Amino acid sequence: QVQLVESGGGLVQAGGSLRLSCAASGRTFRSYAMGWFRQAPGKEREFVATISWRGGTTAYADPVKGRFTISRDNAKNTVYLQMNSLKPEDTAVYYCAARDPWEPYSERETDFTSWGPGTQVTVSS
Repeated sequence: QVQLVESGGGLVQAGGSLRLSCAASGRTFRSYAMGWFRQAPGKEREFVATISWRGGTTAYADPVKGRFTISRDNAKNTVYLQMNSLKPEDTAVYYCAARDPWEPYSERETDFTSWGPGTQVTVSS
């Protein structure tokens, strides 16, 4: 499994932007499809975005389409989530996750085998 650590969370006003980063350990990062998930208070964890191991394919949950962008830099072992036009309903703990090596990208939480500890994003109205 790969070790993941998220950063970049914080408090932002509605309409603002944040960029989350997820740093991965190991030399095989480029073989992992990655995903971002989030969990709001009192709710189940939900899919946000995913990216293929080469970075050529992405997918997004409907609530974030057009506002969030997932990307990766395999040379830096890092995946990013650029979040624009933030809304109070985006408030949640955001988690980075990795699939097993060479697996395709996925929107299913159960397909991911490595998880970071999460970073809090709070959007004030």
